[in-house]
Amino acid sequence: MLDNFKIRLQYLLPKQCITNMAGWFASKKAGWLTQLAIKAFAKVYKVDMNEAKDPSFTAYSTFNEFFIRPLKEGIRPVVNEPHQLVLPADGTVSQLGAIREDQIIQAKGHYYTIEALLAGQHQLAKQFCHGQFITTYLSPKDYHRVHMPCDGVLKEMIYVPGDLFSVNPLTAANVPNLFARNERVICLFETAFGPMVQILVGATIVGSIETVWSGCVTPPREGIIKRWTYPAEGEEGAISLKKGEEMGLFKLGSTVINLFAANQISFANTLYSGSQTRMGALMAQTLISEESTVKTDASITRDIVS
Repeated sequence: MLDNFKIRLQYLLPKQCITNMAGWFASKKAGWLTQLAIKAFAKVYKVDMNEAKDPSFTAYSTFNEFFIRPLKEGIRPVVNEPHQLVLPADGTVSQLGAIREDQIIQAKGHYYTIEALLAGQHQLAKQFCHGQFITTYLSPKDYHRVHMPCDGVLKEMIYVPGDLFSVNPLTAANVPNLFARNERVICLFETAFGPMVQILVGATIVGSIETVWSGCVTPPREGIIKRWTYPAEGEEGAISLKKGEEMGLFKLGSTVINLFAANQISFANTLYSGSQTRMGALMAQTLISEESTVKTDASITRDIVS
């Protein structure tokens, strides 16, 4: 009954207005009020400040500064074998596995299409049919900077306006096409093993989505799709990022979705729906000529049976 009420409330609340207000407050230097909000948030969500580069609450003059706090140097080691991909964020695996033709699983009984997720970009979507995906949920307590799973050259960025539903597990299990209807920033990279997409999905009270090359992408929220293309590798102005390097951030939490082309990567068998993630730890490895040391059944989407 309570869960049904929470879901109904998601449809009824003025989510954009709430998000704008939250973003406004989070950016303000409100002295003792900001400190009160930070300390209350850290207590309620059990934020581990020992991992922060600066563990003192008073080091943060706005809530946003606290929320996107950097971590101590070296606290998230990055696996360094060339054929290994790393987890892009701290959080929880929502779902991962095979893309069935063009269908991605959102939650038990809920699927959405690659083309819907990629805002109708048909040619781009075709590159990921029968490929692999992983969805990582960042809870409020998590570190909210997002990093590169592998070396990549940025080819394109697409901003897609949309709803601002919460992206927590309850909502994911009950709101159809959640990730294909929420606001998002789609980043397409060229890698040594083909195209890879990393998508930053917005949600209620996510005041801002930023990338390291463009700064703040949203807000403003103008209600139109925006598209940027970038020079190829070796050309002047090309944007190349290394494995483990920061690529973006959320000012308040959300979700990261990665897409990979068919027959290119194999997920680590330590990952499953519900497993905790730490940025820099092993996510997958490329399917190199010799037999993979991380054996998974790529044809099965792993999910914990409830």
